[in-house]
Amino acid sequence: MMASMHGSPLPLGYNTYSLRALRWSDAQLLEFAAARQLDAIFLQDSPDPRAMDPDHWSEVRAMARRLGLHLETGGGGILPRQADGIPQSIATLRRHIQRAAAMGSPFVRCVLAADRASLPAPVEESMEWAVKILRAVRPELSGQGLRAIIEVHKDLQAWELREVIEAAGRDIAGVYLDTGNPVFVLEHPMTTLETLAPYVDSAHLRDSVIYEHPRGVAVQWVPLGEGVIDFRAFVARLAELCPRVHVYHKPITGRPPAVIPYLEQDYWKMFPRARAADLAKFLDLARRGRPYEGRMVVEDIPGRPVPEAFRAAIQHQQLDHVERGLEYAKKELNLGRRWRQPA
Repeated sequence: MMASMHGSPLPLGYNTYSLRALRWSDAQLLEFAAARQLDAIFLQDSPDPRAMDPDHWSEVRAMARRLGLHLETGGGGILPRQADGIPQSIATLRRHIQRAAAMGSPFVRCVLAADRASLPAPVEESMEWAVKILRAVRPELSGQGLRAIIEVHKDLQAWELREVIEAAGRDIAGVYLDTGNPVFVLEHPMTTLETLAPYVDSAHLRDSVIYEHPRGVAVQWVPLGEGVIDFRAFVARLAELCPRVHVYHKPITGRPPAVIPYLEQDYWKMFPRARAADLAKFLDLARRGRPYEGRMVVEDIPGRPVPEAFRAAIQHQQLDHVERGLEYAKKELNLGRRWRQPA
């Protein structure tokens, strides 16, 4: 059985972005976690109409405490499109620090960019902007006892993100590890974990299928336990290296496969310092993978509203994939503590 170095399984929660189509209030999202005997909840991109109301923040904090839930939250992107937008980015991050602290979160989530191509400047310059922004909010983070955790996204490889954390300072910066995103920068999630382990403060599980394509590889997110990632090995290593993290289930399904054209020469202009050994480990996944053969409604496409005819199906699918993944996390990955206790 997999457990932390202290003998207990890692605590389990879910990331609320996984149920975004249901448009639930924060109260409904917390009640869902409590009803499934989870240990934690990660409020991400809350659709609650009062999400930025300070009075609401204290209400959420009180409700999480009453339900016995560890709560984490934060904001979104921190990199502006141009350098002259850095002051506004700092101001926005300060607001999210205030919100996270009021809700009782020990961290404030941050994202650098949507993907590698969306970085606002060459990669090294974008990294410098991120460090500048994080250092600017050091007083607020220190004053609230919080740490800014940068999500492993589709932008930086793990060793690059590690450089950002080290430059900003471990006392104020850490990592929000998301296993669904490293594959978009040609990185095996285990490489990501082992590179960033000393800085990981929050861990989120999402599965993928990865398979060879004439232009390179194709990637699609799928329900937990139905992809190519060996999550038993991953969670065992996570428990060994990061025994104090809360683990969140975060499926994002209903999206079509994405092609990563690494066989095309122009693609590598975005990765001037890519590491061959890390690429080889990732490509081993692709050689063993194949397209997803399960049933899935593919109508949750970023930047496009869900067609009304498919809305109910997407809502059902998101709820079903969260439920299935939580059962897999409990029974197959030995995650979670509260559900083991007598009712």
